[in-house]
Amino acid sequence: MDGSAVITQLSREEVRSPLRGKGDPTQAPSTKPRRRRIWKYFCCLCPKDPEAPHPVNNNPPLLVEENGAVPKAGGKQLLPEASSQDASKICMVIDLDETLPVNNADFIIPVEIDGIVHQVYVLKRPFVDEFLQRVSQMFECVLFTASLAKYADPVADLLDKWGAFRARLFRESCVFHRGNYVKDLSRLGRELERTLILDNSPASYFFHPNNAVPVASWFDNMADTELHDLLPFLERLSRVDNVYSVLNQPRTSS
Repeated sequence: MDGSAVITQLSREEVRSPLRGKGDPTQAPSTKPRRRRIWKYFCCLCPKDPEAPHPVNNNPPLLVEENGAVPKAGGKQLLPEASSQDASKICMVIDLDETLPVNNADFIIPVEIDGIVHQVYVLKRPFVDEFLQRVSQMFECVLFTASLAKYADPVADLLDKWGAFRARLFRESCVFHRGNYVKDLSRLGRELERTLILDNSPASYFFHPNNAVPVASWFDNMADTELHDLLPFLERLSRVDNVYSVLNQPRTSS
């Protein structure tokens, strides 16, 4: 099971792929031809804000010490200052997905990595369009994926027609800890009590489990309503001063 993904599980062959979000970051990528792939989203990515384009860092992710401490060299915050329209909003980190072969893709994107063209087959989760539109009004939304920017950006450009995400963070912004790419919320530059993360994998929010809104994994069930059902709960969260006041309480449907 992939420790950083939002949606699906990986086969043993895919775990070592340079496209994926798991494995040793120092391991050389395989040159074996890849089979076709599909990204299936728990939610989506967004196009770059033309007024504030995000920098793409090709450095490897941080390696965490055995005691869990993040090296001081990684102390620089990952996000710029919040814009005036988002200054009073809670920051919501939203994960992307993983891969699984299917035939009924919404669209296909060719991505060249290490001289190999990978056909990225994208299948959107039900209600993802409505979900992105709604949460972008309530939160400062940030995409955070353990996938490579070169792989995720083209998909992001097609998925989010509304500019829901204020920033995109990729694999190099993760922390590599015990075989997983962890999203360290303390490095975002936002107050933790005003930050939450939506993810299907506990490994992704290993450092901050109390900030998580767990989301069920999705494969290809087109009758899935998870994103639609989350909206009332997220609307409630968007109005609080401290996310722990809600997230530390038993989850209800309202």
